[in-house]
Amino acid sequence: MATQSKIEWTDATWNPVRGCSFCSPGCTNCYAARIAARFRRKGLPFEGLAQMTSDGPRWTNTVVCLEDKLMDPLRWKKPRKIFVNSMSDLFHEKVPFDFISRIFDVMAGAHWHTFQILTKRSERLRDLSRHLPWPKNLWMGVSVENAGHLDRIDHLCQTPAKTKFLSLEPLLGPLHGLNLREIHRVIVGGESGPGARPMSPEWVADIRDKCRCAGVPFLLKQWGKITNNPNPTDPTATGNDGNAKGGRLLEGRTWDQMPNGDQDSQ
Repeated sequence: MATQSKIEWTDATWNPVRGCSFCSPGCTNCYAARIAARFRRKGLPFEGLAQMTSDGPRWTNTVVCLEDKLMDPLRWKKPRKIFVNSMSDLFHEKVPFDFISRIFDVMAGAHWHTFQILTKRSERLRDLSRHLPWPKNLWMGVSVENAGHLDRIDHLCQTPAKTKFLSLEPLLGPLHGLNLREIHRVIVGGESGPGARPMSPEWVADIRDKCRCAGVPFLLKQWGKITNNPNPTDPTATGNDGNAKGGRLLEGRTWDQMPNGDQDSQ
């Protein structure tokens, strides 16, 4: 959908699937549902896929696969990191296996890019993984918002993905049982936008410390709402081209560590 992205950990987004449905507490204030609801009317990109309700934007549980978007990465000649399905979940139960397989084939063919996939449907990921090709240029990740969904990490670790990462966003509680044994990167973020829920600095620092002990690269994407930030005068809250919602500093610095030895220099 977009050849450029403002997301801190990627360069571009590619959305061959549109539409989704809520499956866990992390979905409650879904940014993608909010965008889709804004562009839901006839003739717009998300026609019929989301709606406005008294509880806010909500998906209609309709999912569509877009044949005309399938080959887009093969046309992008400049290497970039590409977030796959920022507006959906590739492993949604309504996405046919054949279409998922074709997406994997495109990623393998576009070997000059690095592809990044996130899912909350980790059981389906695990079950289908043995039937999919796993190119080296694919980072596979799961979203985990609280301790009740740590099993998603176990499912991820049962896949053949060479690079595995975690998106702990929106972080809604402490993750004392976090296992990083086979993880290559951790991204943490607070919730932003209407109805944003709190994120404790102690939860973030604990995850950062676990990453340090395990030698796992750590990225703090954002604090979310400014009240989450222990430093209310954090200059990055209005910096970073306006992308750092609530700021990005933790103990006086940003954390943008990368996997595969490409660490930040701080």
